[in-house]
Amino acid sequence: MADSPTPAVDTGTPGRIRRSSVSQTRKKKASTIPIGIVVFALIVVVGILFAADQANLAFFWFTGTVFGYILQKARFCFTASLRDPYLTGGTSLTKAVLTAFAVTSLGFWAIQYAAASAGLPIPGQSFVAPINVHTAVGGVLFGIGMVISGGCASGTLMRVGEGFMMQMLSIAFFVVGSVIGAAHFGWWMENVIVHGRSIHMAEIFGWFGALVVQLGTIALLWIAADKFAKAKQGAAAH
Repeated sequence: MADSPTPAVDTGTPGRIRRSSVSQTRKKKASTIPIGIVVFALIVVVGILFAADQANLAFFWFTGTVFGYILQKARFCFTASLRDPYLTGGTSLTKAVLTAFAVTSLGFWAIQYAAASAGLPIPGQSFVAPINVHTAVGGVLFGIGMVISGGCASGTLMRVGEGFMMQMLSIAFFVVGSVIGAAHFGWWMENVIVHGRSIHMAEIFGWFGALVVQLGTIALLWIAADKFAKAKQGAAAH
């Protein structure tokens, strides 16, 4: 039978027994600062190499790196902004996405309005795609894929960088689906897309009317998301 530890006598106070304590020391984590410095140096070196070949490549490299860092730290994901209200009742990410939409809408409106006022070609008009049944079909399919994979394109790429195996599998099939879609895109363009209607809100509501409608819709959605979260919290409290 093993001997039990003998309690030590506190000499400062006669007769008082001081229990022996075993101090548990936590293992210190290795510092990741050196790794971060090496990765940062590699990013800079690769950016310089890209800049020597083509300036746009360096720009995309640095902005993509910064954007990925922000996504990772903010846990920003469009899927979560639509999923969280139903799963957890939280709408903070939903409101963050709506706020981002409002800011970008205002910026794009200012750029396009300035060009139109100066009689210049309006930037981004070539990206005003026709709306037709393909819009609904594509949206539903993409939504199903986002729910199954647990992330949208940005969220999936961010989690691939973190080493999540599920997202690595998702990005592989993302590429496969994109290749198949590119192969069939000609058929969709000739038979479906060209029969749709391109809608530019400034042509319907005017420049200032389009801004009011856009920001007003976003504001209503933001208020609805906020009230939804408060209602969920109130129901959980009771």
